[in-house]
Amino acid sequence: MSDRRLLLVHAHPDDEATGTGATMARYSAEGATVSLVTCTSGELGEVVDDELAHLRGAPQALGEYRRGEIERALVELGDIRQHWLGGPGRFHDSGMAGEETNNAAEAFATADPAEVTRAMVAVLRAERPQVVVTYDQNGGYGHPDHIAAHKALMGALEPAADPAYEPELGEAWDVPKVYWTAMPRSLLKRAVEEGFLDADSVAAFEPSTVPDEDLTTQVDGRAFHVNKLAALRTYRSQVNIDDDGFFAKMVSSEEFGLEHYLLVRGERGPGEGPFGWETDLFAGLS
Repeated sequence: MSDRRLLLVHAHPDDEATGTGATMARYSAEGATVSLVTCTSGELGEVVDDELAHLRGAPQALGEYRRGEIERALVELGDIRQHWLGGPGRFHDSGMAGEETNNAAEAFATADPAEVTRAMVAVLRAERPQVVVTYDQNGGYGHPDHIAAHKALMGALEPAADPAYEPELGEAWDVPKVYWTAMPRSLLKRAVEEGFLDADSVAAFEPSTVPDEDLTTQVDGRAFHVNKLAALRTYRSQVNIDDDGFFAKMVSSEEFGLEHYLLVRGERGPGEGPFGWETDLFAGLS
């Protein structure tokens, strides 16, 4: 076991596997302590498996089911320490952007910022990670819960490092490096060239991509692609990676084990390739 500690903050069960599953599996296999904060149970997710049709229109039952799915998924990724922000079921799925549920009293998107910050600080001080990963300001693609997860983490960094803030939550901890997940623009271009996306779809995806030269880090988790796929297969309610759809085609590629990040806090470590990308989230840390 190394003394490296990585914490990831995600909005719903399955987000961690889709965006960062190979990274989590790689660092867990290397002996790092890998922790995950999941902010909601995903009560409003679309149920794709007809065998689970009884969960459609039943948010609480779906949330309970998805809490079981994530337990099974994390086993596939390694030894992962998981936290529900504020406790299981405390913050609820807000639904897709523009839906009335965005403003529901129990929605994560409308949660009391002070309560969210306190809950996140408690985790940061307990896990004391050198590296933390979450989404960008747009939550990757604009989902209210992803944006709220971004705000939850970014808003807790300074209080967590302040000894005067809620000392009963534990000793202050200043996170050295913070990353946002990112999709390189070249990947979108290749998706079009290889027929995964048509040109008309690019406009929808392009705002969530980052020019390759602006990215800072690529984690090569291709050796753990199989773990990532195994984790995704546990999410029967949310994804089918064995059909002929775009998502299934995308994840089947070994390149799905390459995960990309943008460093937004801390010193950039040594890198490789034409853009000097780091190959290790802990690069430059003593």
